[in-house]
Amino acid sequence: MPRLLLLRHGQSIWNAEERWQGWADPPLSPLGVHQAAAAARWLAGSGEPFAAVACSDLVRARRTAEIVAESLGLAPVAVDPGLRERDVGDWTGLTTAEIARRWPEELVAWRAGRSQSTPGGEAEPAFVARLLAGLARLAAGPATGPTVVVTHGGAIRALERHLGSEVSPVPNLCGRWVEFAGTSPRLGALAALPALDDDAIPA
Repeated sequence: MPRLLLLRHGQSIWNAEERWQGWADPPLSPLGVHQAAAAARWLAGSGEPFAAVACSDLVRARRTAEIVAESLGLAPVAVDPGLRERDVGDWTGLTTAEIARRWPEELVAWRAGRSQSTPGGEAEPAFVARLLAGLARLAAGPATGPTVVVTHGGAIRALERHLGSEVSPVPNLCGRWVEFAGTSPRLGALAALPALDDDAIPA
């Protein structure tokens, strides 16, 4: 049974500024690079026989995956655009405070799960369909063991909703196991990077 470990990328410079990213492509912050290296060490010591690393085509996911793959000796990384974050449309690049001032009702509806998309953004059904297609491609691939899949927080939450699970917060380098029985995915255990030593985090 193919098993995929979905992880959110390391912190980006826009995460640090609390800006909505969607399809925008900011790089990792120094902390994000540190998180990726810490995740690689954690994965190497997990006892799982990881056989491949894959990722979204956005640079924050791609760079995280490259750091992990290099550490695990599993380069090159398989890049799949289907695994990228939801397009958040008009909210791209804005902070939550800015969105709340300009679209207060829309933000409340979004947070309550009553909205299928952000203004000008990608609708939930289309988002989930491309994510599932990307994961199915990986599950059908040649990997002989579990695959680390570096994707995005919104992607992991959308899959949880689609597969009937309570939606969980997804900090950087945390996520979910997904298992495939044939072409049908099912959610496995939550995965969380152990807390980093604050003294080791770059300023």
